[in-house]
Amino acid sequence: MFISRPPIRLSMKVYNLACEHNHRFEGWFSSEEDFGAQVGKGLIECPVCESRAIVRMPSAPRLNLSSTQKPEQDLNAKVQAHLMKVMSTVIANSEDVGERFAEEARRIHYNEAPERAIRGIATTDECEALVEEGIDITPLPQLAALKNTLQ
Repeated sequence: MFISRPPIRLSMKVYNLACEHNHRFEGWFSSEEDFGAQVGKGLIECPVCESRAIVRMPSAPRLNLSSTQKPEQDLNAKVQAHLMKVMSTVIANSEDVGERFAEEARRIHYNEAPERAIRGIATTDECEALVEEGIDITPLPQLAALKNTLQ
């Protein structure tokens, strides 16, 4: 048996948001009240730095008449987008060895493990020791937005 129902129509409001560090992102809410409630409960966080100090930025319909952003804001957004793209590529093409990073980097360097790209977590002392041993490492920012799959 099948029942026909009218489609459910959801109206979403898209807000331009920013954290205290001026990382900008979008948020989708069912209403202004929904946005206010989520901010009040600390449920919204910056996908870059996980800050919960979120404010709604002014927004208007997009008109392609002239640039409304200041050049430094536009550059900031481009740098953030490029960093996210680079980090996504690094994550997709390396193995996460977690807190075993220093140990696994040494094993690869001394041909005790197969050569491959790895990423993980190491203390400052561990990083200094790796560099002193001649092992090339590159520190990378740990971006909150890349911890989980974004919808």
